[in-house]
Amino acid sequence: MTTNNSAPNLAEFSLVTREWFNEHGRDLPWRHDGFGAWGILVSEIMLQQTPVARVIPRLEQWLDRWPTPAALAADSPGEAVRAWERLGYPRRALNLHAAATAITKNHDGTVPEDVQSLLALPGIGDYTARAVAAFAYGHRHPVVDTNVRRVIARAVAGQGEAGPPSTRRDLAAMELLLPEDPVAAQLTNAAVMELGAIVCTAKRPLCDECPVRELCQWRARGYPPFEGKRQAVQKRFEGSDRQVRGLILAELRASDVPVTAGEIAQVWPDAEQRERALAGLLADGLAVQNKSDFELP
Repeated sequence: MTTNNSAPNLAEFSLVTREWFNEHGRDLPWRHDGFGAWGILVSEIMLQQTPVARVIPRLEQWLDRWPTPAALAADSPGEAVRAWERLGYPRRALNLHAAATAITKNHDGTVPEDVQSLLALPGIGDYTARAVAAFAYGHRHPVVDTNVRRVIARAVAGQGEAGPPSTRRDLAAMELLLPEDPVAAQLTNAAVMELGAIVCTAKRPLCDECPVRELCQWRARGYPPFEGKRQAVQKRFEGSDRQVRGLILAELRASDVPVTAGEIAQVWPDAEQRERALAGLLADGLAVQNKSDFELP
């Protein structure tokens, strides 16, 4: 995702995108004033690989139950996994619990605001750390997700796709779009992300509705097909170990008492795959074994 000499005026690109976002950005809970750093941290982790529509109700329930990091840390990791339900990638629930415990122990229950302290929290990666620092605390940091990478690749670099991610290169590309003013920079991060989410989408970009269509290098070049290296395609979910793991976890979540090996055997007919999935859950700390029974941690 590199820029070139025919790139658009980046200051104009940033301004137009912010103006569009102010008028057309979705009304999402984490964008409300006073939502709080803990809520933003939870929302960012929930939003990883999960659609917004599925996150909103679960986020509200989560924050009603655990309005602070200390409240979550005081509960068990298993309850976090149970409350995660069908958001997918349940390891994120354990990461949130571990992060809440570290915040409570090391930061007096307040989500830290600098990127390095956020990165030191269990399960918090570069994207989440920068997102919390920028959106919760207003610090000037480039924030790059899949949507941002797609917008920059198309509008700035004139490519139909962004290709494989590169943290250094992607952050540098987004940095060029950020105004010096921290408030405008925060808004630019959100605006470019939103543009990729609802207009410059992967499969059916709404180019006629795009606010930066006159600045878009991909459009100016006649939408050339992407010829670079592509990201690996994720394996289909149906019949995968991920599906079996999810079925076993659903069985554990639904029970208030330990689940027997015989009950787990009923969730999937392929014994080898079922045992592999169960072993993975045990290794990841998403399930624990007591003799021949299994339960949430």
